Amino acid sequence: MKNMLLLVHDDAGQEARLQAALDITRALGGHLDCLDVTPYPVVAGGAVMGYGESVVVMDERDSEAKNKAALTERLAGEDVSWGWADTMGEMATSVLQAADLADLIILNRALDGYPLPNMRDITSRIVAHTNAGVLAVPETLERFAFDRALVAWDGGRSAAAALRAAVPLLALANEVEIFMARDDEEEEARNDPEKAATYLSRHGIHASVKIADEAKERPDALIAKEAESWRADYIVMGAYGHGRLRETFGGVTKRMLIDSKLPLLLGH
Repeated sequence: MKNMLLLVHDDAGQEARLQAALDITRALGGHLDCLDVTPYPVVAGGAVMGYGESVVVMDERDSEAKNKAALTERLAGEDVSWGWADTMGEMATSVLQAADLADLIILNRALDGYPLPNMRDITSRIVAHTNAGVLAVPETLERFAFDRALVAWDGGRSAAAALRAAVPLLALANEVEIFMARDDEEEEARNDPEKAATYLSRHGIHASVKIADEAKERPDALIAKEAESWRADYIVMGAYGHGRLRETFGGVTKRMLIDSKLPLLLGH
Protein backbone atom coordinates (compact mmCIF):
# COMPACT_ATOMS: atom_id res chain seq x y z
CA MET A 1 0.00 0.00 0.00
CA LYS A 2 2.15 2.85 -1.31
CA ASN A 3 -0.12 4.82 -3.64
CA MET A 4 -2.82 6.86 -1.87
CA LEU A 5 -5.49 8.80 -3.77
CA LEU A 6 -7.18 11.65 -1.89
CA LEU A 7 -10.35 13.36 -3.02
CA VAL A 8 -9.82 17.10 -2.61
CA HIS A 9 -12.82 19.42 -2.50
CA ASP A 10 -13.65 22.31 -0.19
CA ASP A 11 -16.36 20.68 1.93
CA ALA A 12 -16.97 19.73 5.56
CA GLY A 13 -15.19 16.39 5.25
CA GLN A 14 -11.99 17.58 3.61
CA GLU A 15 -9.94 18.10 6.77
CA ALA A 16 -10.72 14.60 8.02
CA ARG A 17 -9.83 13.09 4.63
CA LEU A 18 -6.59 15.02 4.47
CA GLN A 19 -5.51 14.14 8.00
CA ALA A 20 -6.19 10.43 7.48
CA ALA A 21 -4.33 10.52 4.17
CA LEU A 22 -1.30 12.23 5.72
CA ASP A 23 -1.20 9.87 8.70
CA ILE A 24 -1.39 6.74 6.52
CA THR A 25 0.99 7.95 3.82
CA ARG A 26 3.55 8.92 6.44
CA ALA A 27 3.21 5.64 8.36
CA LEU A 28 3.60 3.50 5.24
CA GLY A 29 6.25 5.62 3.51
CA GLY A 30 3.96 6.04 0.51
CA HIS A 31 3.00 8.72 -2.00
CA LEU A 32 -0.13 10.85 -1.79
CA ASP A 33 -1.90 11.88 -5.00
CA CYS A 34 -4.37 14.70 -4.43
CA LEU A 35 -7.23 14.89 -6.94
CA ASP A 36 -8.95 18.28 -6.80
CA VAL A 37 -12.41 17.88 -8.34
CA THR A 38 -14.53 20.85 -9.36
CA PRO A 39 -18.01 19.40 -9.93
CA TYR A 40 -20.26 20.48 -12.76
CA PRO A 41 -23.57 22.00 -11.65
CA VAL A 42 -26.61 19.73 -11.95
CA VAL A 43 -28.51 20.65 -15.13
CA ALA A 44 -31.89 19.01 -15.57
CA GLY A 45 -32.78 17.04 -18.68
CA GLY A 46 -29.39 17.33 -20.34
CA ALA A 47 -29.98 21.02 -21.08
CA VAL A 48 -27.09 23.23 -22.17
CA MET A 49 -25.63 25.29 -19.34
CA GLY A 50 -26.98 28.80 -19.22
CA TYR A 51 -25.70 31.94 -17.55
CA GLY A 52 -26.71 30.81 -14.05
CA GLU A 53 -24.93 27.49 -14.36
CA SER A 54 -21.85 29.21 -15.78
CA VAL A 55 -21.73 31.49 -12.75
CA VAL A 56 -21.91 28.44 -10.47
CA VAL A 57 -18.96 26.86 -12.32
CA MET A 58 -16.92 30.05 -12.01
CA ASP A 59 -17.71 30.27 -8.30
CA GLU A 60 -16.67 26.64 -7.82
CA ARG A 61 -13.45 27.24 -9.72
CA ASP A 62 -12.66 30.28 -7.60
CA SER A 63 -13.38 28.36 -4.39
CA GLU A 64 -11.22 25.42 -5.43
CA ALA A 65 -8.39 27.74 -6.51
CA LYS A 66 -8.32 29.25 -3.01
CA ASN A 67 -8.57 25.78 -1.51
CA LYS A 68 -5.67 24.56 -3.65
CA ALA A 69 -3.47 27.47 -2.64
CA ALA A 70 -4.09 26.78 1.05
CA LEU A 71 -3.60 23.02 0.84
CA THR A 72 -0.51 23.04 -1.37
CA GLU A 73 1.15 25.46 1.02
CA ARG A 74 0.28 23.12 3.87
CA LEU A 75 1.44 20.01 2.03
CA ALA A 76 4.78 21.66 1.28
CA GLY A 77 5.44 21.64 5.01
CA GLU A 78 4.50 17.98 5.52
CA ASP A 79 7.05 15.16 5.45
CA VAL A 80 5.25 13.13 2.77
CA SER A 81 5.70 12.68 -0.97
CA TRP A 82 2.73 14.17 -2.80
CA GLY A 83 1.39 15.27 -6.16
CA TRP A 84 -1.60 17.29 -7.35
CA ALA A 85 -4.04 17.04 -10.24
CA ASP A 86 -7.01 19.26 -11.09
CA THR A 87 -10.10 18.07 -12.90
CA MET A 88 -13.70 19.07 -13.51
CA GLY A 89 -16.55 16.60 -13.57
CA GLU A 90 -18.75 14.36 -11.50
CA MET A 91 -16.89 13.35 -8.34
CA ALA A 92 -17.24 9.57 -8.33
CA THR A 93 -16.44 9.32 -12.04
CA SER A 94 -13.43 11.61 -11.69
CA VAL A 95 -12.01 9.59 -8.80
CA LEU A 96 -12.53 6.27 -10.61
CA GLN A 97 -10.79 7.59 -13.71
CA ALA A 98 -7.77 8.51 -11.60
CA ALA A 99 -7.72 5.34 -9.48
CA ASP A 100 -6.27 2.68 -11.79
CA LEU A 101 -2.97 2.52 -9.90
CA ALA A 102 -4.24 3.55 -6.47
CA ASP A 103 -3.80 1.17 -3.54
CA LEU A 104 -6.08 3.17 -1.24
CA ILE A 105 -8.70 5.85 -1.96
CA ILE A 106 -9.50 8.23 0.90
CA LEU A 107 -13.08 9.54 1.07
CA ASN A 108 -15.77 10.25 3.67
CA ARG A 109 -18.42 7.81 4.86
CA ALA A 110 -21.00 10.65 4.72
CA LEU A 111 -21.32 14.30 5.66
CA ASP A 112 -23.61 14.81 8.62
CA GLY A 113 -24.54 18.43 8.05
CA TYR A 114 -24.90 20.06 4.65
CA PRO A 115 -25.98 17.27 2.27
CA LEU A 116 -23.77 18.22 -0.70
CA PRO A 117 -21.65 16.66 -1.94
CA ASN A 118 -23.46 13.41 -1.20
CA MET A 119 -20.44 11.54 0.12
CA ARG A 120 -22.34 8.36 1.00
CA ASP A 121 -23.49 8.02 -2.59
CA ILE A 122 -20.06 8.98 -3.97
CA THR A 123 -18.27 6.47 -1.74
CA SER A 124 -20.83 3.74 -2.50
CA ARG A 125 -20.34 4.15 -6.23
CA ILE A 126 -16.57 4.23 -6.01
CA VAL A 127 -16.21 1.17 -3.78
CA ALA A 128 -18.54 -0.81 -6.06
CA HIS A 129 -16.39 -0.08 -9.14
CA THR A 130 -12.77 -0.16 -7.97
CA ASN A 131 -10.30 -2.86 -7.03
CA ALA A 132 -8.54 -0.51 -4.63
CA GLY A 133 -9.27 -0.36 -0.94
CA VAL A 134 -11.50 2.56 0.04
CA LEU A 135 -11.10 4.34 3.37
CA ALA A 136 -14.29 6.17 4.36
CA VAL A 137 -13.71 8.46 7.35
CA PRO A 138 -16.15 10.43 9.53
CA GLU A 139 -15.93 14.18 9.04
CA THR A 140 -15.03 14.55 12.75
CA LEU A 141 -11.82 12.50 12.44
CA GLU A 142 -8.81 14.37 13.83
CA ARG A 143 -6.18 11.69 13.30
CA PHE A 144 -6.06 8.13 12.01
CA ALA A 145 -5.19 5.72 14.83
CA PHE A 146 -3.56 2.41 13.90
CA ASP A 147 -3.53 0.50 17.20
CA ARG A 148 -6.76 -1.54 17.28
CA ALA A 149 -8.36 -2.88 14.10
CA LEU A 150 -11.68 -4.72 13.97
CA VAL A 151 -12.20 -6.97 10.94
CA ALA A 152 -15.90 -7.62 10.25
CA TRP A 153 -15.92 -11.05 8.63
CA ASP A 154 -18.67 -12.90 6.77
CA GLY A 155 -16.54 -15.17 4.61
CA GLY A 156 -17.58 -13.51 1.36
CA ARG A 157 -15.49 -12.23 -1.52
CA SER A 158 -15.94 -8.61 -0.48
CA ALA A 159 -14.75 -9.34 3.05
CA ALA A 160 -11.72 -11.14 1.62
CA ALA A 161 -10.98 -8.20 -0.70
CA ALA A 162 -11.15 -5.79 2.25
CA LEU A 163 -8.87 -8.02 4.32
CA ARG A 164 -6.26 -8.23 1.55
CA ALA A 165 -6.35 -4.48 1.01
CA ALA A 166 -5.95 -3.83 4.74
CA VAL A 167 -2.86 -6.00 5.34
CA PRO A 168 -0.31 -3.12 5.34
CA LEU A 169 -2.39 -1.20 7.89
CA LEU A 170 -3.15 -4.28 9.99
CA ALA A 171 0.59 -4.93 10.18
CA LEU A 172 0.90 -1.64 12.08
CA ALA A 173 -1.80 -2.54 14.61
CA ASN A 174 -1.05 -3.68 18.15
CA GLU A 175 -4.25 -5.75 18.23
CA VAL A 176 -6.51 -7.15 15.52
CA GLU A 177 -9.83 -8.86 16.13
CA ILE A 178 -11.78 -10.80 13.52
CA PHE A 179 -15.46 -10.48 14.37
CA MET A 180 -18.26 -12.54 12.86
CA ALA A 181 -22.01 -12.39 13.45
CA ARG A 182 -23.56 -15.77 12.65
CA ASP A 183 -27.06 -17.13 12.29
CA ASP A 184 -26.22 -20.81 12.83
CA GLU A 185 -23.34 -23.27 13.13
CA GLU A 186 -23.61 -24.17 9.45
CA GLU A 187 -22.90 -20.56 8.52
CA GLU A 188 -19.90 -20.48 10.86
CA ALA A 189 -18.47 -23.59 9.23
CA ARG A 190 -19.02 -22.20 5.76
CA ASN A 191 -17.52 -18.78 6.51
CA ASP A 192 -14.93 -19.90 9.07
CA PRO A 193 -13.23 -16.79 10.50
CA GLU A 194 -10.21 -18.92 11.44
CA LYS A 195 -9.36 -18.96 7.74
CA ALA A 196 -9.00 -15.18 7.86
CA ALA A 197 -6.86 -15.45 10.98
CA THR A 198 -4.62 -18.02 9.28
CA TYR A 199 -4.27 -15.77 6.23
CA LEU A 200 -3.19 -12.86 8.42
CA SER A 201 -0.76 -15.03 10.39
CA ARG A 202 1.13 -15.69 7.17
CA HIS A 203 1.71 -11.92 6.99
CA GLY A 204 2.97 -11.87 10.56
CA ILE A 205 -0.33 -10.51 11.90
CA HIS A 206 -1.76 -12.45 14.84
CA ALA A 207 -5.50 -11.82 15.22
CA SER A 208 -8.01 -13.01 17.77
CA VAL A 209 -11.41 -14.32 16.65
CA LYS A 210 -14.81 -13.57 18.17
CA ILE A 211 -18.17 -14.91 17.02
CA ALA A 212 -21.46 -13.30 18.05
CA ASP A 213 -24.54 -15.51 18.33
CA GLU A 214 -27.12 -12.73 18.67
CA ALA A 215 -28.81 -13.39 15.36
CA LYS A 216 -31.81 -11.17 16.13
CA GLU A 217 -29.71 -8.00 15.87
CA ARG A 218 -28.68 -6.55 12.52
CA PRO A 219 -25.05 -7.25 11.57
CA ASP A 220 -24.21 -3.54 11.43
CA ALA A 221 -25.57 -3.05 14.96
CA LEU A 222 -23.46 -5.97 16.20
CA ILE A 223 -20.37 -4.61 14.45
CA ALA A 224 -20.88 -1.13 15.92
CA LYS A 225 -21.47 -2.56 19.40
CA GLU A 226 -18.35 -4.73 19.23
CA ALA A 227 -16.24 -1.86 17.86
CA GLU A 228 -17.29 0.34 20.78
CA SER A 229 -16.83 -2.26 23.52
CA TRP A 230 -13.50 -3.47 22.10
CA ARG A 231 -12.35 0.16 21.59
CA ALA A 232 -11.50 -0.29 17.92
CA ASP A 233 -9.78 2.52 16.03
CA TYR A 234 -11.13 1.47 12.63
CA ILE A 235 -13.19 -1.25 10.97
CA VAL A 236 -12.26 -3.43 7.99
CA MET A 237 -15.27 -4.82 6.12
CA GLY A 238 -16.53 -5.98 2.77
CA ALA A 239 -18.91 -3.71 0.92
CA TYR A 240 -22.06 -4.84 -0.90
CA GLY A 241 -21.30 -8.48 -0.32
CA HIS A 242 -24.88 -9.71 -0.77
CA GLY A 243 -25.85 -8.04 -4.03
CA ARG A 244 -25.91 -4.36 -4.97
CA LEU A 245 -29.74 -4.18 -5.23
CA ARG A 246 -30.36 -5.58 -1.78
CA GLU A 247 -27.77 -3.24 -0.26
CA THR A 248 -29.35 -0.23 -1.95
CA PHE A 249 -32.53 -0.77 0.01
CA GLY A 250 -31.09 -0.81 3.50
CA GLY A 251 -28.06 -3.12 3.63
CA VAL A 252 -25.22 -3.29 6.08
CA THR A 253 -22.84 -1.15 4.00
CA LYS A 254 -25.37 1.64 3.54
CA ARG A 255 -26.14 1.83 7.26
CA MET A 256 -22.46 1.74 8.22
CA LEU A 257 -21.71 4.58 5.81
CA ILE A 258 -24.50 6.61 7.37
CA ASP A 259 -23.85 5.89 11.04
CA SER A 260 -20.33 4.62 11.73
CA LYS A 261 -18.35 6.63 14.27
CA LEU A 262 -15.13 5.00 13.06
CA PRO A 263 -13.21 4.95 9.77
CA LEU A 264 -14.25 2.11 7.47
CA LEU A 265 -11.74 0.35 5.25
CA LEU A 266 -13.93 -1.13 2.54
CA GLY A 267 -13.24 -3.68 -0.16
CA HIS A 268 -15.38 -5.06 -2.97
